[in-house]
Amino acid sequence: MMTRISVILPVFNGEKYIKKAIESVLDQSLADFELIVVNDGSTDNTLKIVNSFDDERIIVIDQTNQGPGQARNNALKLASGEYVMYLDSDDWFCSDALEVAYSETKGNDTDISIFQIIKYFDGEYGQNDWFNLNNFNESFENRVFNPHECGDFLFDISVSACQKIFNRKFLCEIKAKFPKGIYFEDMPFFFYTFLKAERVSIIKRHLYVRRKHSGSITESVDSKFLDTVPAGQILMDIFIENEWYDAYKYDLIAFKINGPRYALMGIEEKYKEKLYLLIKKDYESIKSTRYYEDYLENLGPIKRKFFTDILKSDDYESFKTLYQTKS
Repeated sequence: MMTRISVILPVFNGEKYIKKAIESVLDQSLADFELIVVNDGSTDNTLKIVNSFDDERIIVIDQTNQGPGQARNNALKLASGEYVMYLDSDDWFCSDALEVAYSETKGNDTDISIFQIIKYFDGEYGQNDWFNLNNFNESFENRVFNPHECGDFLFDISVSACQKIFNRKFLCEIKAKFPKGIYFEDMPFFFYTFLKAERVSIIKRHLYVRRKHSGSITESVDSKFLDTVPAGQILMDIFIENEWYDAYKYDLIAFKINGPRYALMGIEEKYKEKLYLLIKKDYESIKSTRYYEDYLENLGPIKRKFFTDILKSDDYESFKTLYQTKS
């Protein structure tokens, strides 16, 4: 009989929080699962902590550092569960997360079901619209829907892979993979799998706790944010290759511009020039495509000015002077 759920847990130097993450899976009310822990080249005591657990449901992959996306891909190849859930090494599941998620997705035969996340910081829990799925109004509750019904707010849906339960057969059929070697790997993966799905549902229950701390990827705008550029390029390719571009181009282009734009404004000073050059190279390549006019015609004034000022300038300092000048 097939295992109900494969939980995929990649970890890199996670000795501080990995024990709680693993325990949150082992203590689930649903016991029929496998937990695939990928030690992605940790140099601390992570592997020792992982190996201290004596439970036949735990499968350990010990690999050289390949990044979170490839760690998840490698685990998915080994997964045998009917469904797949993802867990980050500094977070944890609520005690009935697997049972509730499995009951929803199995009962409704969905490709993907999305649940709520609650945030945890310094001993306190908090909620926000993004993780609470507040963009889904009441008409989406207690039913199965097609993802294209979400066109008006597609780019306002949380992209976190950890907020979803996936049918593994569905993931295999569409050859779903996370991008290799970059951060923000959830973003292209989400849009590809979500728009490939035919049956989706939401679960208005907090099943997952996301720990916020200074080491979290999205909490400090450092060199990781250089990857907002390649992540956006991969996303654009996905929409073009799957013929979704025309239906979503207005919001898609704005979304693609906004990631690197916010990153450039907030990234540490020592990375600004490097990020600027990555953005400029991307925008220069767009100029030679049929999509260039769409950027000029569909972007709002702020994002269009950012796009054109990058193209007009030669370095970050000259861009900054241009961008601070009113058009």
